Amino acid sequence: MSLIPVTILTGFLGSGKTTLLKRVLTEAHGQKIAVVENEFGEENIDNEILVSETGEQIIQLNNGCICCTIREDLRATLSLLAAKKRKGLLDFERVVIETTGLADPGPVAQTFFMDDEIAESYLLDSILTLVDAKHAATQLNDRQEARRQVGFADQIFISKTDLVEPVEVDALMHRLKHMNPRAPQKAVHFGEVALSEVFDLRGFNLNAKLDIDPDFLKDDAHDHHDHAEGEHCDHPSHAHDHGHAGHHHHHDDDVQSFVFKSDRAFDPAKLEDFLGAIVNIYGPRMLRYKGVLNMQGTERKVIFQGVHQLMGSDLGPAWGADEPRTSKMVFIGIDLPKDIYLQGLEQCLVPAV
Repeated sequence: MSLIPVTILTGFLGSGKTTLLKRVLTEAHGQKIAVVENEFGEENIDNEILVSETGEQIIQLNNGCICCTIREDLRATLSLLAAKKRKGLLDFERVVIETTGLADPGPVAQTFFMDDEIAESYLLDSILTLVDAKHAATQLNDRQEARRQVGFADQIFISKTDLVEPVEVDALMHRLKHMNPRAPQKAVHFGEVALSEVFDLRGFNLNAKLDIDPDFLKDDAHDHHDHAEGEHCDHPSHAHDHGHAGHHHHHDDDVQSFVFKSDRAFDPAKLEDFLGAIVNIYGPRMLRYKGVLNMQGTERKVIFQGVHQLMGSDLGPAWGADEPRTSKMVFIGIDLPKDIYLQGLEQCLVPAV
């Protein structure tokens, strides 16, 4: 049986997860989707789209999709779904996990790498995060869960943009870009999203044949406004107008990102030792990290990524004949010591000739 792709849908309370989920479930796409939702969530899709009220844990929807409420831990629920699929008792092609609005998506994502039984049945495709444009400034300022949800995202959908001024949307997108430069952002209205932007994003896939996020490390994605503390910047997201909903300065966020780039090759042994050390020390605060590396001893790119303490790498395509062999790495985390990372990575490079 081929691996079942899984999408994690997260976002703070009231951000529109259920609206998006309803859209996905009711659209005539011909796919059979199993939805796993946390019964402690503030919102619940049962009353509006389920065929009937029932006490069953797994409910068949009228369009062939399945809705499942977590009554045990996530691992047990996924194991049960996979077993029923193998026995022909349930028919579904993919899984969407809707987390509660206060959830940290990290442990959910880790389930797919740390448990052998789950890893043999499922493939984590991506983490989608919804952000409420009207309340985002307050939520991101006050709630670490909201900041972590942004940091983990492979794709960010911004809802309720029609309720705020364009300058506030611009400020929010600028702030989110500083927190997570690798996640594309898109404004959505009432959950109207093409399925191609929801499924098969391969945010966790290290397949060498895939295009490895060609835009996520463009210079303007991470240092266009990366000025020194106190330096003048007139971007609207940095306006210190305390009555303005877009008030923000990106240095205030504990979830931040930074990028390392170098044209020199890495020494594999030194890099492995250094990455192992920082993951051991800072792993719980490292939300997502990813890179395309030029490694001494191979003509192919090395694709590397991780979540918290879980890290993996794979050989990618060969470097092009005229392609600059530039290593690029992005780190997204909570109060990570940027200087230690950058200096340590610099020391892992092969000495310049």
